[in-house]
Amino acid sequence: MSSLTQSLVVPFEQARQVVEEHAKGLRPKGRELLSLVDGAGRVLAEDIHADRDLPPFARSTRDGYALRAADVAKLPAALEVVGELRAGASVKDLEPLQPGQAIAIMTGAPVPDGADAVLMVEHSSREENRIAVTKSISPGENIVPAGAEGRRGDLLLPAGTRLDYATVALAASVGRARVLVHGKPRVALLATGDEVVDIDVVPGPSQIRNSNSYSLAAQIAESGGEAIPLPIAPDEPRRLRELLAEAFDSDLVLIAGGVSMGRYDLVEPELAALHAEFFFTGANIQPGKPVVFGRLQPGAWAPQPAPKYFFGLPGNPISTMVTFELFAKVLLQALAGIDPQPLRFLHAKLGKGIHTKTGLKRFLPARVSGEFENVRVELTPWQGSGDIASVARSNCFLVIPPDREYFEAGEWVPVLLR
Repeated sequence: MSSLTQSLVVPFEQARQVVEEHAKGLRPKGRELLSLVDGAGRVLAEDIHADRDLPPFARSTRDGYALRAADVAKLPAALEVVGELRAGASVKDLEPLQPGQAIAIMTGAPVPDGADAVLMVEHSSREENRIAVTKSISPGENIVPAGAEGRRGDLLLPAGTRLDYATVALAASVGRARVLVHGKPRVALLATGDEVVDIDVVPGPSQIRNSNSYSLAAQIAESGGEAIPLPIAPDEPRRLRELLAEAFDSDLVLIAGGVSMGRYDLVEPELAALHAEFFFTGANIQPGKPVVFGRLQPGAWAPQPAPKYFFGLPGNPISTMVTFELFAKVLLQALAGIDPQPLRFLHAKLGKGIHTKTGLKRFLPARVSGEFENVRVELTPWQGSGDIASVARSNCFLVIPPDREYFEAGEWVPVLLR
């Protein structure tokens, strides 16, 4: 490894900041007009505004009785029931509520004129057309005023919002049957190594199946991209060069394997021969220390009209998964139209004590369990960064800082959910 490469091995936080800074300068390419259902999971390329007040009328949040709060300020109180309102009913032909009157009302129904509160049904007893009230209430109680959730013309969903079930519901509530979304970024996947074979091939005694392209394809889909798997690249410079040329037709290139220090780790030399710009060639983390991030300028291949970013991800499966989550994901999301977001860790109590070495920030497979306030996390037994079964049994990564050798059971520790 050259002295230049050595100098590009950086702390985790610095590596993450470098990627975030480059992500801020990226813009998505292309837009599509889709049905609202088909747009789920995509990123808005337009602002969505309220087409009317939300709610468009004062709405009851409880089953009960619409009334005047002043009529039940002193107890006991008895009121005359003069009607009933269900969700979807109109109040325009109703006379305003008079003192001493109440109207039976259902959740979601419009509140009639003259009423300023809704009494929950369990705080009353009814006999024919009269109710006895057992609890005083305040004006406005159990009512959502018209326009409380948004006024006509208000910005509800800005461009760059990823449409999940909640934002789809909000778009539907303002009548958006179709939405304009950004096109999915195309992400080339290039697995490397003579020891790697396709999953439908019976592997030889010293071969492994190509799990990395499949795990990355799943991570890419979850992050808003379209995976473009390429044939496995052998440890042979000419064929690797051909596949790299094909890969850089995509918007982002992920190369799994071939980025360590071995004799047959050819990815960095081939990229360097194309005058690639390397922002870092390692991060002080475990697993995934040899991760590479860089950019290829236009001119390396004729079809390439603009700079293209690439990540060299270590070939061990857990390293590949972790480095995608820590670094590649934020760049991919920027290409999909999502503003880069800072990486946030949650905290849980450690179930069993941990001994570790200092020097690297570690992201180790773990499992969060328990419920309510009694959530704890424990490491999943693993045999190193090739242990796929360990990750499959986990639901998070336990984050261990580089300056701690021991954590006691019961300590609050950071975790990265997956």
